[in-house]
Amino acid sequence: MEYLVGVLVVVVVLLLSIALHEIGHMVPAKRFGVRVSHYMVGFGPTLWSRTKGETEYGLKAIPLGGYVRLVGMYPPGEAVGDPPARTWLGRLARDARQASAEEIRPGEDGRAFYHLSTPKKLVVMLGGPVMNLLIAVVLMGITLVGFGLPVYGTTLATVNQCIIPADAPADRTCTASDEAAPGAAAGLRPGDTVVSYDGTPVDSWEELTPLIRASGDETVPVVVERDGEQLTLSLTPVVADRPVVDENGEVVVGADGTPETRSVGFVGVAPQQELERQSVLDVPGAVADRTWQTVAVVATLPARVVDLVQAEVDGTPRDTDSVVGVVGIGRFAGEIASTEGLDWQIKTLALLDMLASLNIALFAFNLIPLPPLDGGHVAAALWEGGRRQVARLRGLPRPGPFDTAKLVPLAYSVFVLLGAVGLLLVYADIVNPVQI
Repeated sequence: MEYLVGVLVVVVVLLLSIALHEIGHMVPAKRFGVRVSHYMVGFGPTLWSRTKGETEYGLKAIPLGGYVRLVGMYPPGEAVGDPPARTWLGRLARDARQASAEEIRPGEDGRAFYHLSTPKKLVVMLGGPVMNLLIAVVLMGITLVGFGLPVYGTTLATVNQCIIPADAPADRTCTASDEAAPGAAAGLRPGDTVVSYDGTPVDSWEELTPLIRASGDETVPVVVERDGEQLTLSLTPVVADRPVVDENGEVVVGADGTPETRSVGFVGVAPQQELERQSVLDVPGAVADRTWQTVAVVATLPARVVDLVQAEVDGTPRDTDSVVGVVGIGRFAGEIASTEGLDWQIKTLALLDMLASLNIALFAFNLIPLPPLDGGHVAAALWEGGRRQVARLRGLPRPGPFDTAKLVPLAYSVFVLLGAVGLLLVYADIVNPVQI
C-alpha cells in the first residue's frame, strides 16, 4: 500500500506540474490578447473536456505532457513573402502556415500569436518553464524550512556489541571470538545523546567523529544525556582499521576498487539522523545550486543516452546517475515510501525533494533551443527580435515576422527522437532498472 501511495503522489504532483506549466503559457497569452483555443493536460484521446469562453479545457489519456493551442503561431504565407514549396520540407512548412491561418477567425488577425512583440513572445514561451522553477522553489522551501535537511546529531542510533573488521561482509554478525566494542563496554546505549567528549562539548556528529578518531587507546570521560539526566562514562576507544570517508561522507575507494582504510580510534556507535530546519534565505541558493547541477546533466544528455543504449546492449547494470524516465521515477517514489525503518518525515522529505528536482529538470529541459520545446520558440523569437534591432540600427525597413513554419520539419524530427528516447527509457526502467 505504501508503495502505491508513493507512486500516486508522484503521478498527481507531476500532472499538477504539467497543468501549471501550461497555465504559465496560457495566462500571459490571454493577457496579451492572443486567443487560446485549447488547454489540454496529456496527449491522445480526450477523456474529459469543457469549453469556457473561447477555450476548451480538457484531460487526455496519456499523462506525459500537455499543450495550449495559441491561435496564429505561424505567420501566414503573405506575411513571409509566400515562399515556394518545391520540396517536401517546403510543403510541410506551407501546410503548417495554412493550418495556423485557418484557426484565425475573421477580423481577429490582430489576436494571432505571431503579431506579438518579441518581449511578449518571450514572456509567453518562458511562462511554462518559469512556472516549473517556481514550483521547485515552493517544494524546496517546504523541505528546507518546513522539514529541514537530514543531519547526523549526537544521539546514538546503534551501539555495536563487538568490533567487526572493516573488510567483512555487510551482513556479518558478532561471533564469540570478536573483541567487545568499546562503546558497549563503557555502557553506552541507543538513545543516549553525547553532550561532551573528553571535556569538549559537541553539538554534531561532525564535531564528535574527529575527537573519537584521535583518541585511540586513551581512556576519556564521555558525558551523555539519558532519560533527562546527564551521566559521565569512562570510554577507551581501540585503534582499528576503519574506512576512509571524504568530505561528503562517501567511502574512498582505491585504484583496485577496494575501500581505503586507516588506523584510527574506534568506539562502535552510529548516530541517529535528524532534521535541521534551514532559513528562508537558504532556499534561493539551494535552488540555484540544484538548477546548475541539473543544467549540467541536461547538457550531457546525448552522452548519457548513448551510455544507456550501451548498457542495454551489453546487459550491464546501469550506473546510479543514469538518466531515468517516468517508470523509473515512479519506482523510486514507491521504494522511498515503502522503505522500512524510515521516519515518515524523512520519506516525505525525500519525495518532495525528488519532485522539486523533477520540476527543475522540466525547467532546464524545456529551455533546450530546439522546437517543439519552449526553448525552440524562445530562440525563434530572439532571432526575430535581433533582425529587427539590426535593421533599426542600420536604418533599414522593419523586417516582417520570422517564418517559424520553416522549423516544423525540425520540430517533427525532435518529437520523434524524444519519443524514441522515451520508449527506450520505459524499456530500460523495466528490464534493467537503476538500483538505489
